[in-house]
Amino acid sequence: MSALLPVILCGGSGSRLWPLSRRLYPKQFMALGGATLFGESLQRALALSEVRECLVLCGEEQRFLAAAEAQRLNAPARFLLEPEGRNTAPAVTLAALAACEGGEDPILLVLPSDHRIEPQSAFAEAVAAAWACAKDGHLVCFGIVPDRPETAYGYIQCGASIQAGFHIERFVEKPPLEQAKHMLEQGNCFWNSGMFAFRSSRWLEEVERYAPAIAAACRAAWQKHQHSPDFTRVDKAAFLASPSDSIDYAVMEHTQDAVVVSLPAQWNDLGSWEAFYAVSPKDARGNALYGDIEAFDVRDCYLHAEHRLVAALGVENLSVVACADAVLVAHRSRHQDVKRLLEHLKSQGRAECDLHRRVHRPWGSYETLALDGGFQVKRIEVRPGAALSLQYHHHRAEHWVVVLGTAKVTVGDKEVLLSENESIYIPIGERHRLENPGILPLVMIEVQSGSYLGEDDVVRLEDTYGRLAP
Repeated sequence: MSALLPVILCGGSGSRLWPLSRRLYPKQFMALGGATLFGESLQRALALSEVRECLVLCGEEQRFLAAAEAQRLNAPARFLLEPEGRNTAPAVTLAALAACEGGEDPILLVLPSDHRIEPQSAFAEAVAAAWACAKDGHLVCFGIVPDRPETAYGYIQCGASIQAGFHIERFVEKPPLEQAKHMLEQGNCFWNSGMFAFRSSRWLEEVERYAPAIAAACRAAWQKHQHSPDFTRVDKAAFLASPSDSIDYAVMEHTQDAVVVSLPAQWNDLGSWEAFYAVSPKDARGNALYGDIEAFDVRDCYLHAEHRLVAALGVENLSVVACADAVLVAHRSRHQDVKRLLEHLKSQGRAECDLHRRVHRPWGSYETLALDGGFQVKRIEVRPGAALSLQYHHHRAEHWVVVLGTAKVTVGDKEVLLSENESIYIPIGERHRLENPGILPLVMIEVQSGSYLGEDDVVRLEDTYGRLAP
């Protein structure tokens, strides 16, 4: 049996799930209901009997989130970093080049990192059917049997049967309602799940034929790739020369060897708050409630509270999602327009588009507690054994107060240990570093003061996590 290599794509931003999902902390890494969607995707792939490891495609900014989740689950995975998102076709082309390193030619099982699929047995059966087609050179899509005329999904219209699947006649991208109803009545259509299977060499052949600019840019980027113990990087300048395109548009709509196999499972891409409402348990009035919610005379609503009480009175068919720094209130019928709303907020330069108040870093996290004029107050948490970079600032001074644990602090040429309720001052321009030498989390309050308090006023001199500027 040919080797099967799952390729987990986790570069999406989940913009329709704002305000919980943000550019630097997208939906696939959020713990919604206990597990992350990325973690579920890893476990689903590794549960297949023929799989030994996964290849994870992610961006520089999310690499430590992905690695930490794989480590938490003890999931064997390699990490290939995209310098910048260029949609799925360039990402999979990099994955195919990486998979062929050393003369191997596995079948790639391309999986988004934000799907929910049940039961596992149905997924495994569909993968076996796709493998049977892919080993003979076909490029396989996984199709979901539609149960309603959904306008938010792409469709696959199938023709004659072949092996365990069907030839693909055409792809239809998010049809209007009447066309979706007609296709559902015809009965020869699937929803396009965005999951694929094909031999690495076959993908490279077809992308060379139908998207040569993507193929050339990715080959040039891969030629200068560098391995580190944790991540593989490709040449940024070469990769950014690639056009941005999807697997469907770049190759699958053109190749003569496209096949679709049925995935008869409960499937949801969880791409909107309406999708979360659909899979959530409901109360007697049809409400899906998460967090600290008080609902009076409320019907058919999705109410999600983070960090605060949300009280609703006399409303229906709303989605309300409350975070520490932003609240979304939308009619449930407008779930596809959240992305448009987010684009408007981006045009206003709103930081809430990219960041939560709690920002994750490879060493831990920080949360902004107050920001006004020339000062900022942060809560900093450092994992046991972790350390921030050795750095200095041009425009701000800092005052650190230890709240919990022990801090090892470098200031200039001095090193000191600080315990709870002890503090230290870092002058402007002084090199400094914060470390947690203990076995418990280190929690500190940082007070910044200066003429400019942006995160880009950090000059790193040494860094454990490879974040030095080139």
